[in-house]
This record gives sequence, C-alpha cells and structure tokens, in this order.
Amino acid sequence: MKRILVPFDFSAEANYALKLSAQIAEESGSTVTLMNVIEHPTPSSFKTMGIEDYDPMENIYISKLIEKVQSGMEEIMSDDTYGDIDLTYKIVLGNVINELSEEIDTSNSDLIIMGTKGVSGLEEFFVGSNAEKIVRHAKCPVITLREEVTIDDIEDIVFATDQDKTTKKFIEALVTLQDFFDAQLRLVKINTPATFKDSRSDLDSMQAFVEKHDLSNYTLDVYNYYNEEEGIIKFAEDIDAGIIAMGTHQRTGINHLFNDSLAEEVVNHASRPVWTFNLMA
Repeated sequence: MKRILVPFDFSAEANYALKLSAQIAEESGSTVTLMNVIEHPTPSSFKTMGIEDYDPMENIYISKLIEKVQSGMEEIMSDDTYGDIDLTYKIVLGNVINELSEEIDTSNSDLIIMGTKGVSGLEEFFVGSNAEKIVRHAKCPVITLREEVTIDDIEDIVFATDQDKTTKKFIEALVTLQDFFDAQLRLVKINTPATFKDSRSDLDSMQAFVEKHDLSNYTLDVYNYYNEEEGIIKFAEDIDAGIIAMGTHQRTGINHLFNDSLAEEVVNHASRPVWTFNLMA
C-alpha cells in the first residue's frame, strides 16, 4: 500500500476518512492525497485549474470558492496531527464521479477511503450515493465509512462475499487487510428463506473454503435473516465488528439497474465501515 486517495469535501464524514487514512499511513508509510472536486459546468476536455481555453479566475464566484477550498486545505496541511505523514491535496473543477474516477486511474491509487452519508428510498434509486458510484467504478479497494473509526477499533472483519465467485486476487487482498489490522476474520453465510440450507452443509462448505485458501485466525457463522443485505449488516452489529469486507462485480448501465450489487447496497446502509474489492480485477 503506497498511495491513499481521500475524496474530501470538509464534511464530518470526510474528516473521519482523513483521520483513518492518516493512521493507516503512519503504519504503512503510504502517501495520502486529499481531492476536492468543485462541481462546475465545463467543457468535457477541461480537467484542472489553469488549463488552456478556460480560466476559472474569470468567474468571481468560482475563484472565491477555489480560494476558500485552498485555505481549508492549507489549514489541514499545517495541522500538527498530520505532521508525520506525506499529505498533499488536489483541487479540480468538474463532475465529482468523473474526476475521481479519472484520478483513481491516473494516480495508481492503492486504496480509497471516503466518508458517506448513505442514501435510501427514492433518492437511492434515482441518485445513489457518491460512495456507491466510486465502489462501482474503482479498480482498487475502497473503504467507506459514515462514523469515526480508528485502527484499534478494527479487530474483526466480517467476510460476506459469495464463496463461489471469490477470486484469488480478492483473497490475497483480504488477507493483506486482515494482516494489517491484525484482525480476526468472521466468515458468515446469511441464510434467507429464499436460499435456505441446513447449517451443517453451510459450515462444511465454509470450512472447505477456508482450507482451500489457507485462511487463518477465523470463525465460521451461519446467520438467519429475511434478506442478505440486512443480514450482513445486522450480523456485523451483533458481533460489534470493526469492518465489513465484500467483493463487487461493478455492474454499470442497464445491467446495474436490473442486477443490484449486494456490496453497493451494504455500502449505502451500513453504519460500520465497508471494504470493497473489484472481483473483476
């Protein structure tokens, strides 16, 4: 882990992400980049401040907004709390998701940590959270959180990915996550009325999975609930887990509309941090 990207809008949730990023950077030696995207209608070719054919300083409102964001960023840079890490920032004009997606690709970020307020109801269907969209497009792991959490809080990792669709790269990344936090892996199968199996069969299958991938420091659980998404969230709450780990198939477009991603649903509704990994990588 060398480069951590933190989408940053000065909200409480963004500050939670910054604090966790700083702690991880101190332990791992990673750099941390804060990225603020100022929404503004610009030509599709426009990317960052000062680019040819467009001068944001011509627009008084935008220039004042840039000054305000720069001032806020510089205040963070001078905070002694972050004096021991390599912390930088970047300010960009454009669409939040487009600019973050491009930054993820061009900067070769190893990890994204971002705050989220989550969404529900019609807002979820028509808009969706920015965190959900980043999870859907990111090529590297993403940690989303909506409450303050420290490294010491992450003692258990709920592993709720479909075993049949888990990849070798996912397992390697999951073990790296487990080793970094020195956490116990809590494998869980959510038993729903629609996908019911007897507990013995589920536990035997999970044990075979553990042995196949040579996992260690783990527990096996079967948890009964009405649906898988809420079952994962409730199980994590019941055992007071530090983080939930899931794989995502990153469906987009019409495929996304008709095939909801379980990981994205959990990101939108879980109060605990969620670590997601692209199973298509």
